[in-house]
This record gives sequence, C-alpha cells and structure tokens, in this order.
Amino acid sequence: MTLKELYSEIDGDYEQVIRILRVEKLVDKHIRKFSGSEVVSSLVKAGETMDPAALFETSHALKGVSGNLGLVEICRLASQITEEFRPGHERTMTDTEIREKIDSVQALYAKVAEAVKEYEAQL
Repeated sequence: MTLKELYSEIDGDYEQVIRILRVEKLVDKHIRKFSGSEVVSSLVKAGETMDPAALFETSHALKGVSGNLGLVEICRLASQITEEFRPGHERTMTDTEIREKIDSVQALYAKVAEAVKEYEAQL
C-alpha cells in the first residue's frame, strides 16, 4: 500500500497534506505518529466529565493536527467541538450531541489507526 492509497482508505485529503507538509517522508512520519497519539483519548476523557476547558484544549489540538494531516472529517468534528467550547461562546449543542461527535471522532481515529497499522505492515 502506498501512502496515497492509505489516504484513500482513510478518506483523507492526500493533496492537502502534501501542500502542507510538502514532502511525502514527513507525511509518512506524522500519520504514523498520529495513529499512536493520545489526543483522541484525552478528548474522550474530557467528554466524560464535560470539562469545558479540557474539551476546548483537546479538540483544538486535534483540529490542528488532523487539519495538517488532511484528515478532513476528524478536523471538521474537532472544529465543531472547539467552537462549542471556545471561551466566550454560548453553547448551542447538548452534552449528548457533543458526546456523539466525540464517538464519531473516536470511530474515525480507530479507522485511521487500523489502516496505518496495515500500511506499516507492508513496509
């Protein structure tokens, strides 16, 4: 499996990540790092307590990383959570809706991690 094929499998935007990181070797390095990252588990923990500051910080971090890696759907969901908990912003979503978004992020992350594992096995 090539890196481009990996991105196709995870519904990532390969062209976007190449525009940002510019070198396929860096994309390879960072997508592999992302698959072992703790940022999603931190978001899940923040969602369990519904701690606004932790939800903002972890979703903001995830938004940045996933955006830079061309993980469009994870970035979109993380952005929605970030804006919901941005200081000074009035909440518009219920806790249940936030937890559903976190569950979606978790499922997408699992898909990425599994695909990266398969990709690494073929190297």
